[in-house]
This record gives sequence, structure tokens and C-alpha cells, in this order.
Amino acid sequence: MDTYALLLAASLNAGTVLALASLGLLVNEKVGIVNLGAEGMMLCAAIAGFACVVHTGNEGLGFLAGALAGALLAAVFGVLVIWLNTNPYATGLALTLFGTGFSAFMGTSYVQASLPVRSQADAWALPYLSDLPWLGNALFKHHPFVYGAVLLALGLIWFFNRTRSGLILKSIGESPESAHALGYPVRRIRFAAVLFGGALCGLAGAYLSIIYTPLWVEGMVAGKGWIALALTTFATWRPARVLLGAYLFGFVTMLQFHLQGLGIEVPAEFLSMLPYLATIFVLVVISRNAQWIRLNIPASMGKPFTPGS
Repeated sequence: MDTYALLLAASLNAGTVLALASLGLLVNEKVGIVNLGAEGMMLCAAIAGFACVVHTGNEGLGFLAGALAGALLAAVFGVLVIWLNTNPYATGLALTLFGTGFSAFMGTSYVQASLPVRSQADAWALPYLSDLPWLGNALFKHHPFVYGAVLLALGLIWFFNRTRSGLILKSIGESPESAHALGYPVRRIRFAAVLFGGALCGLAGAYLSIIYTPLWVEGMVAGKGWIALALTTFATWRPARVLLGAYLFGFVTMLQFHLQGLGIEVPAEFLSMLPYLATIFVLVVISRNAQWIRLNIPASMGKPFTPGS
């Protein structure tokens, strides 16, 4: 039972990286902006956060550096796509390529660096709850960001469905022309959403290098940005399903190590492929039902908007 508790705990930990990035991309897509640059933003944020903690010893500053790095790259993307009307798909791919190369260059001197050592269980265990049999190890010895991801998903559900600002944001994703006719600053709202999404991708990258690993290795995001992008479609742009999907993919990721620990003779290469095979399988299944996608996707997804055009 303790083994399964540790598997569940590891799955939640791994899923948090995907949840933060996916929720950020979800906010982008709710206003009609597709950002394929999540991988690059997460890599730049990972090295920014890791380097900051190495030099300051302060995790809070590391997460702030990661969020700022993600928001800065998102700001460049937003200016190009929202105001200069560049192709969002090409711009996002360029951002990923830039982030991959730039993070590798900046991280050269940090490959052998290490963060201050401390016990995760002692530092983050919730009083009393962490002492519960099985549940304590599975659910109550996590970094605060694990619980923060759940609260963020719940907050976004409330925001999109219960607040005026959330409804305005969704209306821009459905018809920016109508929102503009009503006097809403469509471009500025889209830009704010892009910044928020970039900051969350930055937090995901910083969490990966500061808490989840914790170390810096070139290309350490390893496709998680693309999986996060696929999760938004898998979840049909709903925060609760994004969270569920993130933990599901986190479970698939950690299952490979669990099977190896049990001594099951499965090629390691195949086990490493499991998260990406699961992503492809999910996208294939969803794409077979085009009507389901049309009913849920924001109508202005990927379409440029120019006031007065």
C-alpha cells in the first residue's frame, strides 16, 4: 500500500507541471490565441528560476524569476501576434526554437550546479494530515504549488462562469468583433491573457527545475510543453478536465518508474515513450469526433483581429 501511495504522490507531483502550463494555455485559447511556444517559455523559465535559486538560495525569488521569464517571452509573442498580426503558429514555433537554444546557451555553466538540500517531507508536510495512514504519504506531503494548481483550476472555473470579467474574456474568444463593437479593448484583454498564460508556463518551468528534479539539464522540459498544449484540446477547454488530464498524464509518466521498480521486464525505451504515446492516442480519439471539437472550441481560435477591418 505504501508503494501505491508513493506512486500517487509522484503522479500528483509530475502532473502539477502539466497542470500549471495547461491552465495558462487554456486562458490564452479562451481569448482565441494559440501559443505553440510553451516549450520554449518553460525552458527559459526553468533556467531563470534555477539560476536565481543557485545564486540567492531563495525559492520564492526563483519562482518569481521563472514567472517573469515566461511573461516576458509571452509579451514578445503577444506584440507580434496581436498587434503586428504575424502568423500565431509560426510565431509560437519560433518562440520554442528560440527558447530551446537560448536556455541551452545560458544554462551551460549550471549543468553541474546544485540547489540547497532539504527534506521535502519535513518542509512541506501538512500538520496532522500528513500523519494519516496511506493518505498522509499520498496527498499531504506535497509542495504548496501542488495544492495551488488545484485552487487555480477551481478559481478559473469560478472566474469564467461567475464573473463579468470572465464572461467578457470568453466573449472575446467567441466573437472579438462583437466585443469590440460593445466598446471592450479586445487587443489589450488578449494581451493580458497572453501574459497571464506565459507567467503560468514560467511557473511550470521553474517548478520543474527547482522542485521536481531539482537540477538543470539542457532540454529538460522534454516535450511537456507540447503535452500541455494537447491537454487543452483533450479537456475541451475546461479547467477541471485540464487538471484531471494533467494528473492522468503524470500517472502515465511515473508508471514507467513504478514498473521498473517492480522488476517487470519491459524495454526502458518503450516505457519512456508512454506519455507521448498517450498524448497521440488521446488526440487521435478526440479528432475522430469533429463535431465535439466544434461545439467546444472558441470560435475565434487562431484568427487575427484588427479593429475596424
